[in-house]
Amino acid sequence: MEQLICRDVSLGYEGNAIISGLNFSIGSGDYLCIVGENGSGKSTLMKTLLGLIPPLSGEIVRGGGLCANEIGYLPQQTAIQRDFPASVTEIVLSGFQAHCGMRPFYNKEEKRTALENMERLGITDLAKRCYRELSGGQQQRVLLARALCATTKLLLLDEPVAGLDPMVTADMYALIDSLNKEGVTIIMISHDICAAVKYASHILHIGDVLFFGTKQEYLRSDVSKYFSGECVKR
Repeated sequence: MEQLICRDVSLGYEGNAIISGLNFSIGSGDYLCIVGENGSGKSTLMKTLLGLIPPLSGEIVRGGGLCANEIGYLPQQTAIQRDFPASVTEIVLSGFQAHCGMRPFYNKEEKRTALENMERLGITDLAKRCYRELSGGQQQRVLLARALCATTKLLLLDEPVAGLDPMVTADMYALIDSLNKEGVTIIMISHDICAAVKYASHILHIGDVLFFGTKQEYLRSDVSKYFSGECVKR
């Protein structure tokens, strides 16, 4: 079942298009990696999918009963965000803010789900720690737990391993893959084409040439020649 459909979408700011004629659809349980050159519009596309900025033209349709507040988002962090003085539990619980409405407090079910997601990501021992005291990898796990509190359906991840060392990067990719295998749809921006080829079911390449297809179709396409390396050659 299709969860997100882009139909002839143009993206940009103040009437200036960065991407035009974008068409793709993602089904429940898919794993889409968005790749392309720096400045090609990957983060702009992510913000448009989230509804933070409108498309210049075309339409983005949510299917399968997916609501706007049922999309979990892990953005790229700024230095200020990394230094946020809140506890891990507070950060994770904040994933429910879009569901709280006028309620000033989180309910028992939300607190239980937050704990389950912390257990799921192996960070229960960090519950009372201050977020800014954590390592980069620990912070990303906290933010991923927060995103999971917002959704059981679709996660949007913007460079989730940026700045992490190779071992932590591998752990994070494996964790995201396990969530996908549990049925969570993944849309991830990545500069790591080898990881995209390893984990993704579909690849969207944006830049001078647009391509959308399965991983296998991508590897057979001329578009894959934009990237070098054994991960593409095989």
